[in-house]
Amino acid sequence: LIRDENGDKMSKSKGNVLDPIDMIDGIDLESLVEKRTGNMMQPQLAKKIEKNTRKTFENGIEAYGTDALRFTLAAMASTGRDINWDMKRLEGYRNFCNKLWNASRYVMMNTEEQDCGFNGGEIEYSLADKWIESQFELAAKAFNNHIDNFRLDMASNTLYEFIWNQFCDWYLELTKPVLWKGTEAQQRGTRRTLITVLEKTLRLAHPVIPYITETIWQSIKPLVEGVEGETIMLQALPQFDEANFNQEALDDIEWVKAFITSIRNLRAEYDINPGKPLDVMLKAANAEDAARLEANKQVLMSLAKLESVRVLAADEETPACATALVAKSELMIPMAGLIDKDAELARLDGEIKKTHGEIKRIEGKLGNEGFVAKAPEAVVAKEREKLEGYKETLAKLEEQKKTIAAL
Repeated sequence: LIRDENGDKMSKSKGNVLDPIDMIDGIDLESLVEKRTGNMMQPQLAKKIEKNTRKTFENGIEAYGTDALRFTLAAMASTGRDINWDMKRLEGYRNFCNKLWNASRYVMMNTEEQDCGFNGGEIEYSLADKWIESQFELAAKAFNNHIDNFRLDMASNTLYEFIWNQFCDWYLELTKPVLWKGTEAQQRGTRRTLITVLEKTLRLAHPVIPYITETIWQSIKPLVEGVEGETIMLQALPQFDEANFNQEALDDIEWVKAFITSIRNLRAEYDINPGKPLDVMLKAANAEDAARLEANKQVLMSLAKLESVRVLAADEETPACATALVAKSELMIPMAGLIDKDAELARLDGEIKKTHGEIKRIEGKLGNEGFVAKAPEAVVAKEREKLEGYKETLAKLEEQKKTIAAL
């Protein structure tokens, strides 16, 4: 049963019904009010319903499109429970459809009228190319398993995770250094991977979001070798292919992602300009991590915006650094000259004071026996969870202050 955002059953008498057509095509506020209050069995409720409608939908309902609505319903359709409708989820899945559209434009921009390796010539696949192929195979395997078990919600979430978090957020970024500076063979490999993985992804997503996938597929069909047929509806649903799966590539790119994410997190923690080139050192725990650094240096320097990156000698001393763990190795950024020491210490003091205040406030609330006894269990648990979060934040802030003070 689909309920409204408050968990109430949707009914015309309550005036909380949402027409799917209105979410697809959009509707202005006055038309929505008229629709909800017209021909009511209990006309005395009309004013209340009008007031709630104007409060909830100040500007009416935007046009979200059929695919966004289908994806939202599929992703929320878990077994054995009612669904509390959430317009924010619908907005999020519309953004997902836009993300897929923009990613497809990037792929076409870099493959249309370009050499994608379908007509001969040497091809060299990058580590990222092998990784995304492997990620796709895992996604196809999981998607098909979920469909076989009638778990459309989990199948939809598998699509979301692969398309947004792996293909768009990481793979497209990892292709840029190759497309800008790679050899012809490397560029052929990356272009070929871009277009073939996108085509397979559209086929995998088609049962859930048929309209956008059909439109994009018609545009890229001429670019992919061996693709025939008038419509994506007649194409085979991708199945797991072990020949395209490479566990080593998965492991290596996860290390690269952890390295880049650690750099970005340290920039945010220490308020370092995101565009400022950094000198980075790695205290490698083993030869494998050192080899990964050397093999992926170009990608790391480009995506993490580094001036230099190197492996430290075993006995080399280092200045005061911001540090993070990448697998079993320690990533280090020398802090001298990167920040205004006095201003950063003042900022940290303010954050520490504010965090202490929040900890004291929550501890006071949890120390009140009346609150703990009378408040719902979930509320008390939430307060305890917030307290732990503030304590963790305080520890990080104090560690940052210690590092800055040592400069």
